[in-house]
Amino acid sequence: MSQISAIEFLYGIEAGHEEGNDWVPTRVVTFRITRKTSRRIYYLPQDWGQSKERFVDRAALEADGQVSRRSAGWWEPDITVYLNPPVLEQAEKPNLTQLKAAMVDAHPDRGGSDAAFIDARARYERARSAAMLA
Repeated sequence: MSQISAIEFLYGIEAGHEEGNDWVPTRVVTFRITRKTSRRIYYLPQDWGQSKERFVDRAALEADGQVSRRSAGWWEPDITVYLNPPVLEQAEKPNLTQLKAAMVDAHPDRGGSDAAFIDARARYERARSAAMLA
């Protein structure tokens, strides 16, 4: 009877990008570990047409928890390979009410300056436009 071993993974970060008219947000992706040696960990890239096995330095990965590949392109999700799933920082949604109040307070008629009002209005308009698209 053969022994079943657990499937192990390495992790990477796929940058946010457009697919057609849809925005795909930044996400964590997994790479299946195919084998381990004393010097290297081999894995298969996922989903993006690559069937060629890649590897990273095992000692560096286990010591630092992550290792960057020198030959990787900036667009590749395995430019940095992580031992554990990385935590992505999610951008906080802007509060339109607070931005509008800041814009009103920065108005020259209320004691603010022209430059402060222009900056506050630009922040409000960008946040409003982003909220309409979401």
